Amino acid sequence: MSEAPVRVAVIVGSVREGRFGPVVADWLAGVAGDHGGFEVDVVDLAEPELPLALPAFGSVPSAAVVAEIAKVTPRLLAADAFVVVTPEYNHSYPASLKNAIDWHRTEWTAKPVAFVSYGGMSGGLRAVEHLRAVFAELHAVTIRDTVSFHGAHARFGPDGQPTDEAASVAAKVMLDQLGWWARSLTEARTARPYPGA
Repeated sequence: MSEAPVRVAVIVGSVREGRFGPVVADWLAGVAGDHGGFEVDVVDLAEPELPLALPAFGSVPSAAVVAEIAKVTPRLLAADAFVVVTPEYNHSYPASLKNAIDWHRTEWTAKPVAFVSYGGMSGGLRAVEHLRAVFAELHAVTIRDTVSFHGAHARFGPDGQPTDEAASVAAKVMLDQLGWWARSLTEARTARPYPGA
């Protein structure tokens, strides 16, 4: 009997005009699809119906904003695992990503989160280190191995694929770990309620 696919939400964290995130996310979604065992949902925060329009976390949302949040919440809740695709802005991650994370809580609980980062010299790794602390607070499990692109624009060809085969090797390692954690945590949540929720 074959295992059910792991439902993974690939979250595109940048919403800036001219952003590079969709190129990286589309590549990663393709790798996950080819990997086998994953059902991929790309959640692009720049889509008009998603959290780009959300007010700052902690403010009282209007009925319209609650309706906007409700469009993305089921997609996060349905996911068994997440891959966050993030650039590095000022040594950290985008405000749009933090806002989307903060407007949700139980959707992340006891689920694994992997990271694909991109940027200049650091390849977005400082953004990832900040995100690890945020997701730990939300009782999520972050995957140790990441994929990072230093000088990302020069690392992809016109076909949207990385020019270095090492990227696909790194992505496979990360996805192997993500799949293991996703299935293990799904089984654990099914067997007993998570006590930190």
